Amino acid sequence: MLRPGIPQLSDEIIHAIRDGVPAYSGPLEGAFGAGVRVGVEQALIQFVDLVEKPDRDRSAGREVYVRIGRGEARAGRTMEALLAAYRVGARVAWRRVAEAARAAELGEEILARLAESIFAYIDELSAASAEGHAQEQAAAAGEAQRSRRRLATLMIQSPPPSQAAVEDAAREAGWPLPGSLAALVWRESERRIAVRLPPDTIVAPLDDASCALVPDPEGPGRRREVEVALGGHRAVIGPAVPWQQAAVSARRAFAADKLLEEGVMPANGLVVANEQLAALILHADRGLLDDLALQRLAPLADETESSRERLGKTLLAWLDHQGKVPEIAAALHVHPQTVRYRLGRLRECFGSALDDPEHRFELALVLRARSRA
Repeated sequence: MLRPGIPQLSDEIIHAIRDGVPAYSGPLEGAFGAGVRVGVEQALIQFVDLVEKPDRDRSAGREVYVRIGRGEARAGRTMEALLAAYRVGARVAWRRVAEAARAAELGEEILARLAESIFAYIDELSAASAEGHAQEQAAAAGEAQRSRRRLATLMIQSPPPSQAAVEDAAREAGWPLPGSLAALVWRESERRIAVRLPPDTIVAPLDDASCALVPDPEGPGRRREVEVALGGHRAVIGPAVPWQQAAVSARRAFAADKLLEEGVMPANGLVVANEQLAALILHADRGLLDDLALQRLAPLADETESSRERLGKTLLAWLDHQGKVPEIAAALHVHPQTVRYRLGRLRECFGSALDDPEHRFELALVLRARSRA
């Protein structure tokens, strides 16, 4: 009784949807129009099929509405319009089904069961479309995230890519290139930090660390946002640079992170690489530093290990305090006479080299580096 009226009812429902749902008020042309018509007709045909045979397999029909939900997400529409269209369609269908049932004198019990079935069926279609909509959104979000990861990786690579390549990748990722940015580096075990960083940050996960590019790092409140995201975990932030120099900021942040790993610098919370420039310069080439130490500390080579340690600390204190015995004694927590004795031994070992400014500078470099190691 219902099946012959499906084509006419389809037209009625489509007209009602165009009148009642603004998102679908335009001309139903092309693939979109065909999709709407197929969706309406399939809904009616499947409903009648289920009335005829309630235990039939619904999976194929359900997939139609999953695809409709995905299509709505791709078109940039929310689920509200589609759900409104389903409700409009259900009301129109119910009016026509009720008219047919009353004309056939099927009775109130059958009428009630048909009403319940129609709206339960619309709930099923809505759920299927909502699932498809969510799937498409998740897929789009995943692709956007992958594009942003590729962009971050590209920007910190060495040698740096061309400006055009970065601009193309940024457009693909939907990430506006900022006026300035800074690289933030942390260890692999703290990857969860990425989800707490400011939303305009892009992250490149690497083998044993992560590197985020934080736009406008010197903006009001930005430092605090990063610290909150870290939650007390150790990380290093490189200098603020134009986006074209992202690799420079990343290199400095990674260099500082390496010194943190080696225990050369303090390792609490957020470490600002540009506040550790002396340590970065001093340890930029460990081989050079070791060679310099071998040359400049050669006069202590014949001393015992404990004597070398005592004389080295005394020499560094002497350099730091410009030879002032009381201040050296206070720094070393020893008697001034002990300081005088050690200075005498140092004079015996180094001789006139202690009077050479260049030699003193190099001694200060190697001794300070060793004191931090």
